[in-house]
Amino acid sequence: MKRHNAIALATLAALTTPTLPGCAPPPGDHGPADPRVDAIFADLDGDRPGAAVGVLFGGEIVHRAGYGLANLDHGVPMTPATVFDIASISKQFGAMAALLLEAEGALDLDADVRGYVPELPDFGAVITPRHLIHHTSGIRDWPHTMALGGIEFTDVISFEKILRMLHNQQAINFPPGSEYAYSNTGYNLLARVIEVQSGMSFREYTHSRIFDPLGMSRTHFSDDYTEVVPGRAESYAPAPEDSEAGGRAAGTGETHRAAQSAGQTESTTFLRQPDQLTALASSSLHTTIDDFILWMRNYETAAVGGDALVGTMLRRGVLTGGDTISYAHGLSVAEYRGLPTFGHGGSWVGFRTSFTRFPEQNLSIAVFCNVSDCNPAGRARQVAEVYLGDLMDPLPEPDEAGEPDPADPRPESEPEPASLTAAELQEYTGAYRSPELDSTYEIEVDAEGRLLATHWRNAPTILTPTGTDTFTGSQWFFSQVRFVRDAAGRITAFTVTGGRVHDLIFERLP
Repeated sequence: MKRHNAIALATLAALTTPTLPGCAPPPGDHGPADPRVDAIFADLDGDRPGAAVGVLFGGEIVHRAGYGLANLDHGVPMTPATVFDIASISKQFGAMAALLLEAEGALDLDADVRGYVPELPDFGAVITPRHLIHHTSGIRDWPHTMALGGIEFTDVISFEKILRMLHNQQAINFPPGSEYAYSNTGYNLLARVIEVQSGMSFREYTHSRIFDPLGMSRTHFSDDYTEVVPGRAESYAPAPEDSEAGGRAAGTGETHRAAQSAGQTESTTFLRQPDQLTALASSSLHTTIDDFILWMRNYETAAVGGDALVGTMLRRGVLTGGDTISYAHGLSVAEYRGLPTFGHGGSWVGFRTSFTRFPEQNLSIAVFCNVSDCNPAGRARQVAEVYLGDLMDPLPEPDEAGEPDPADPRPESEPEPASLTAAELQEYTGAYRSPELDSTYEIEVDAEGRLLATHWRNAPTILTPTGTDTFTGSQWFFSQVRFVRDAAGRITAFTVTGGRVHDLIFERLP
């Protein structure tokens, strides 16, 4: 069903959804529309998953539209009132909630977080809420640890399950404040701190302090994946035969590279990607383009928080060594073609989202997609060029390798493989268990002479030798593997390291 055939459904939505004073046009409608922006999303229109887009320029809505379908099973068209899980764009709301609670005098961002959540393990160093906000806590990222534990991203992953995993950890990646490593787990811990200090659920607190005051009536943090949410989009990925991205789409924007070109999509068949995540503060914010426009406008008006607090949102983290990082309060501060920007991307299962603001030009762009090969950040940059192209520096030379996802845990380049015989590989075989994940892998040599890591819930991972006792795995969560020997030269364990997990140990069983 194409967009122009959706008049009846759009009219029904407008009649059944209340319109708040000062809000965007009636939900379900489209417009105002800019044909130059329509052209950027033309390939997403029609009987396929697509996107919803909102653009604020100079304080005015200059474009709001939906493209494609929100639900393929029922042919439901996409509109600016369609509800999306916007994934990691959610983090700025977690950071805002922490700043509001601090302003109320109920939270010290520089206090030991164990004073608020005593069940958190003692890692031998003080972790503060400020560390959690800036991703400098050293706390391991749960998508990586849970994948190692055999959990797929389409499984039920609850807020409480994430915290139970955290409470079972015995180490962190580095001394808090010394480095930056993106951690969804850190934001989930921040949500628990906010619950403890506010006496409210995280969903209740953000509703009462942020969403309700701004009139964001169709926005909430999902704390129950079974909840019925009217007008919610399903998420999709290209079928594997259509795209390499489709074969591994049930992941997080934060865990792999996919669909990096800003060009047009060519997929023809799609698979549904179930969303059963309730990761408060790090993800799981359900909202619409119409509601998010109200949030983007808050960066202009500071109606919630006030000028000082909204300004603090853009204050970047500083490491103990004195370096200033690009990550602020749930926002990445950067520039595009010479113009300052801030914003965030998001990705979970098939959802791909992007929020970008050019503060000096007062341009804000939100792109929410329900298909994994959409590349919302690339499209948002194209939208920005429509309005600000004359002010921008020339385009840089294209990078043939594509633009890397800054939150991708895999290394930029793979090490050269080493050569070991099947007999030499036998030394590494055995059962290895992680007490932190309560998970065991069998390391074995297969009939083809390859070293495999097998787990009953995961497909076998091929471990390719890269040096003395070091290997790289065929699956992203086994990116760097190092076997550990005792003083006598006997192998006693292996460790796994990636961008967001350092030296997670699996001990060899007798």
